[in-house]
Amino acid sequence: MSAPRLRSAARAIVLDSDERVLLVRFAFPDRTVWATPGGGLEPAETHEDAIRRELAEEAGLEVDEVGPPVWTRTHLWPDGLRWDGQEEVYFLVRVAPFEPVPRLSPEQLARELVAELRWWSQEELADSTASFAPRRLPELLRDLVQRGPGPAPVDVGV
Repeated sequence: MSAPRLRSAARAIVLDSDERVLLVRFAFPDRTVWATPGGGLEPAETHEDAIRRELAEEAGLEVDEVGPPVWTRTHLWPDGLRWDGQEEVYFLVRVAPFEPVPRLSPEQLARELVAELRWWSQEELADSTASFAPRRLPELLRDLVQRGPGPAPVDVGV
């Protein structure tokens, strides 16, 4: 069996001064998942450059400083055409509260399966029955907010 074809991706854990997190709702044909903004790296793009591009496209957010990488995750999917999954690096991005206004059109966002973008409080996350990626996102975010970033990125699993 050959090794899976994995796409490199960068994701942003965008936290505001109230410790709210900005999440994207991805509407897949068979399920809906809330995840952090981000996506695959373009050719010759660094993880940090991808974060800046994705945040501008998905949220209209311009960031100069990308914080440290705090999590990693490898996710495989069964129906891959170009890719069998992706290897994600999650970066902490601290911002002042703002209202997301994507630069991409609704049609462009829909092509990327982006259905919604909104802030979540820690309480909303803890009380939610929504599906998240990573699956333990509410718990992982609570720990990140309480303890801060560790000395090295942590593998957070699926």
